[in-house]
Amino acid sequence: MAAGNTETVADIEEDAAQLQFPKEFENAETLLNSEVNMLLEHRKQQNESAEEEQELSEVFMKTLGYTSRFSRFKNRETIAAVRSLLMQKKLHKFELAALANLCPESAEEAKSLIPSLEGRFEDDELQQILDDIQTKRSFQY
Repeated sequence: MAAGNTETVADIEEDAAQLQFPKEFENAETLLNSEVNMLLEHRKQQNESAEEEQELSEVFMKTLGYTSRFSRFKNRETIAAVRSLLMQKKLHKFELAALANLCPESAEEAKSLIPSLEGRFEDDELQQILDDIQTKRSFQY
């Protein structure tokens, strides 16, 4: 190792509060729990309709159960509308997924759950985003 190059990839501190993530996440997209749930349900249906049904793994079934329980949005239209709404804001992809997955009710709650929002959004602006998400949730049934 060169004497001048003492910092390695492992030395860079990961910190979601500062939006610092490992290099392998730079080009990765985030998925909402609701999107993962739809993908897993589709895979499960494919498996059930296949001629030779394969047993789905325990991890698959637990992940399906988790995403089913914590999915905030129940149909493609609502998921697309929420994702579109949040993509119009100056949000990091981590913040976008966290807001949509957690659905905090107040700006204060959002900032305590997602510290990177602090100082980037005024409370009233953040509250409007949260209210818009709630409106979309309430019209999905």
